[in-house]
Amino acid sequence: MSKSSGASVYQCKVTLKGSKPPIWRRVQVGSDTTLYKLHQILQAVMGWSDCHLHQFIIHGTYYDTPDPEFEFKVENEKSVKLNQVIFAVKERFIYEYDFGDSWEHVILLEKILPLDRGAAYPICLSGKRACPPEDCGGIWGYYGFLEAIQNSDHPEHAEMLEWIGGSFDPESFDLDAINQEVKRIE
Repeated sequence: MSKSSGASVYQCKVTLKGSKPPIWRRVQVGSDTTLYKLHQILQAVMGWSDCHLHQFIIHGTYYDTPDPEFEFKVENEKSVKLNQVIFAVKERFIYEYDFGDSWEHVILLEKILPLDRGAAYPICLSGKRACPPEDCGGIWGYYGFLEAIQNSDHPEHAEMLEWIGGSFDPESFDLDAINQEVKRIE
């Protein structure tokens, strides 16, 4: 992990919208982190595999990597830093991953902290529950998936267990494994 050259650290709580009980992560990142790097961090801490499109929605503006094939105007996430668009504690914004499944994450800026020159950022501090599997149909598909795997009488029980590779624990959360993934981000 690299040390941030920013003047402060943003502590954010990331919550998967519609998840009950909540699926969430608490992370600290340099305030000078680009939105593109934040996307990479969110992929690592949530457990996604970065195989779908994404976007940030901040104060009504969309941020992504511009594509000339799309007519929809977006600002370039690679050239925008967090501290250029988020300024105050309690501000919220949206990170949407996989436009088909529409995984919306609400990101809340909880604290703005001084930079600890001895610490390495980004880091995941805490969280709860496993990330849903990719391509399961969004939050409602995820709950249908859980119902199927947890009920041996469900008509899709065997099929869903085979699809997921045998088992899935929705309560699983491994902070050390998540931070190992975060360390791989450059």
